[in-house]
Amino acid sequence: MSTLTLPRGPVMADVAGFRLSDDEKQRLCHPLVGGVILFRRNFDSVEQLKALSAEIRALRQPELLIAVDHEGGRVQRFLAGFTRLPPMRVLGELWDVQGQTVAEAAAEETGYVLAAELRACGVDLSFTPVLDLDWQHCAVIGNRSFHGDPAVVIALASALQRGLNRGGMGSCGKHFPGHGFVDGDTHVAMPQDPRSLDDIRAADLKPFAALAASGMKAVMPAHVIYPQVDDTSAGFSRIWLQDILRGELGFDGTIFSDDLTMEGAAGAGDIVARAGRAFAAGCDMALVCNRPELVDDLLASLAAPVQPQLAQRLQAMAGQGTPAEWAVRVAGSDFAAIAARVGALAVPPQQLAAAPQVGEAH
Repeated sequence: MSTLTLPRGPVMADVAGFRLSDDEKQRLCHPLVGGVILFRRNFDSVEQLKALSAEIRALRQPELLIAVDHEGGRVQRFLAGFTRLPPMRVLGELWDVQGQTVAEAAAEETGYVLAAELRACGVDLSFTPVLDLDWQHCAVIGNRSFHGDPAVVIALASALQRGLNRGGMGSCGKHFPGHGFVDGDTHVAMPQDPRSLDDIRAADLKPFAALAASGMKAVMPAHVIYPQVDDTSAGFSRIWLQDILRGELGFDGTIFSDDLTMEGAAGAGDIVARAGRAFAAGCDMALVCNRPELVDDLLASLAAPVQPQLAQRLQAMAGQGTPAEWAVRVAGSDFAAIAARVGALAVPPQQLAAAPQVGEAH
């Protein structure tokens, strides 16, 4: 298949295995597709991942964005050959025990290692950092959160963002406007947060506001309903995405929907209705994961939304530097020393490998 010259579209799809099938190549060349999200099932080795990403990038110009959930702790899709990254709570605990300076330095190094290793494999974006506060209510967030104090989350997430940027990668804050207060998992439920907008502004919105002001490139909203603000979940709400995120917080980057196949999105109708509502609310790109037949339904029936800033916003998400350049840097002794410090913060590898993967296909 020859390389197409085709603008990136507003749909992010996934693929089944270690290489692209002919059907997947055809699907990824559809004009509505703009990116690919990878999962643990797509990873066998560093060399295989490099080959898969090169295969995806060769399909089109501009290249499709390649993304992954690779936060650290129990949400790290690629393991063998990658530095084991700590859960973000470890950085918050470091703050509590050793202080701000040590914790911020560790967070920046974690972001740098995370980004550089992915960039060396041709991955543009990790959906990180988690900006949710740890209210100790939500098991699915749990130790993915830096801390319960918004000021600590802001400082550590900002340091992680600086590290991501050093590693050639933009940041994506999630799950706007905050998932930490509810006790449900939006992969299997439709949780509701009963607090007022003033209560949310006073706590959970603060990290999103701070990072929006300091160069955050993307946001992913929560499949959570905040009934005192709107009767639909944040990812389908113009109030949250247009009035508050864009208007009040001044955010002008990319808004990715969370996975539209999750139970938290089910109330919006079929996949075409879900995507339509996400775009109408203000999402720039819709994620459809683990259901290729639904991607095909969406591509066959979705009317392309009017998104005059889409190309500019998605280009800002593309990784900086070539994979070959990053591979050289990652192979160096200076990087190895940083990666060793980051790896020392992580949970034991056997625990990480055995931990359940949030949002992973089984």
